Amino acid sequence: MSPGDLDAYLARVGWRGARRPTRRVLDGLMAAHVAAIPFENLDVLLGRGVDLADVAVFDKLVHRRRGGYCFEQNGLFARALSALGFRVEALAARARVGRAREETPPRTHLALAVEAEGARWLVDVGLGGLSMTGAIRFEEGVVQATPHEPRRLLWEGGRWWHQARLDAGWVDVCELTGEAMPPIDREVASFFASAHPRSAFREAPMVARALPGGGRLGLRGDVLTLRGARGAERVRLADAEALLDVLEARFGLCFAPGTVFPGGPAPADRGAPVLAARRSSAARVGACSNEAPPLAGPPR
Repeated sequence: MSPGDLDAYLARVGWRGARRPTRRVLDGLMAAHVAAIPFENLDVLLGRGVDLADVAVFDKLVHRRRGGYCFEQNGLFARALSALGFRVEALAARARVGRAREETPPRTHLALAVEAEGARWLVDVGLGGLSMTGAIRFEEGVVQATPHEPRRLLWEGGRWWHQARLDAGWVDVCELTGEAMPPIDREVASFFASAHPRSAFREAPMVARALPGGGRLGLRGDVLTLRGARGAERVRLADAEALLDVLEARFGLCFAPGTVFPGGPAPADRGAPVLAARRSSAARVGACSNEAPPLAGPPR
């Protein structure tokens, strides 16, 4: 990453602190990144595919102020850390949120190992609603605090199990053996995640941000969820226009009026409060700097 690109990235995430390879800088950049750059799968739903070339990811997440999924998020973050002098390794992982231990999910997740202050740290800013806001040391069984959920790593069966403590207790987040994930493996895994009919990323909109103060904002399908100290508050979106409003107002993501995402909101009220669109499609035209190119249509 060039010095000019590093300046642009740091401006994107709002970082005005030190530019040294320290633990404090690492944690601060993680929190800034996940607050500023949302996790999202929206291009996948629109059939546009995901280009992992460095220039394409930088243009999308920095210049066009969009978000992305793990290969884009952690790929960009790794390049920024390297430019700051950190030693970074890309690791292959299996995302396990919501899966039983008996299941074997595909190894289609990218995590990072970062060296700082004589220690090796797990870093992952591409975990959706559980993206990390602070690094944790590769140390077995030790509960480690982060600005959001407590985390720990367990070494079982020849692999690391990354866990987060939620209301229901300890939850598996991902598993990794420590094996490196070179660019060609990321390309193959990303193609599966974006194009395979059974990929969860093709089912419905998934968007997430970590908020300062320990809260999290997430969108799945037609439900917007705000999690904080008082628990979770959920609102069901009334229609596609309401979804576009929420994407812009709460996540900073702008799409052309009339954009419809497969698996997005339906008009029927199924129990949660309904949030309707606050302004017309015409009022949104030209209001956003990251508006996507013309639609290619949903995947077939």
